[in-house]
Amino acid sequence: MMLMHPLLSLALQVCGAALVLSLLLCGWRLWRGPTLIDRLLALDTLYLYTVALVVWLGMVDSTPLLFEAAVLIALLGFASTVAVARYITRGEVIE
Repeated sequence: MMLMHPLLSLALQVCGAALVLSLLLCGWRLWRGPTLIDRLLALDTLYLYTVALVVWLGMVDSTPLLFEAAVLIALLGFASTVAVARYITRGEVIE
């Protein structure tokens, strides 16, 4: 790992803690959501926070490979959210 400014290191630590807290809260909403729509929104937010966590790990480790993984997770998450939303609203994914 390359040397970082102390302020940047502190900001990355705070950001990592906020991401973990956000992931835990989204997981709680996914598990305890009162309705199916709440669970779908929690799942959508959960994959977005996962993308943010992978980008954060790429910044901490200074590796560009994780940024490509974040793009892949974002694409798969978007497609799965659309598929689940279509299944909920229409009862089928493909017409």
